[in-house]
Amino acid sequence: MNWRTSSTDWKDRLFASLVYLFPLYYALEFGSFLFGQFPFLQLIIIPLYPLILINQIPFGGFILFIVLFAAVVRNARISHFIRFNTMQAILIDILLILVGLVFNVIFRGLGTSLLTETISNALFLGTLVACGYGIFQSASGKYAEMPTISEAAYSQVPW
Repeated sequence: MNWRTSSTDWKDRLFASLVYLFPLYYALEFGSFLFGQFPFLQLIIIPLYPLILINQIPFGGFILFIVLFAAVVRNARISHFIRFNTMQAILIDILLILVGLVFNVIFRGLGTSLLTETISNALFLGTLVACGYGIFQSASGKYAEMPTISEAAYSQVPW
């Protein structure tokens, strides 16, 4: 459902693609089992080093979240393409944080079991696919349409 059109230059495409690294960073905790089994997957960490450094600052991740939301999503002078993709990445990140909280509460007592590994792997791979799709579509200059998330992002980022 590609009902939005946009003429984007390379800078818009680059910035719209980079925001999808934000939820990918928060999905790393779910990928620990896969990283142990497939060490080459740790190459995903290389482009995330700036976010790792920012999160070493106290409240760095929260400050980055506020800056992205207040300075990018709510700034009408920035193109809709960047604002939409930023909001969509923020929503994926919020979803990951909430699922992580529920996951930790429910499965904390189980330790490492097949069920916890499977759910962790599914969350990591799902986020990897969603972020990869968002990066690819943004780099192509197209809006990344993800069911429900795109609709919620569009409702927060009017034209």
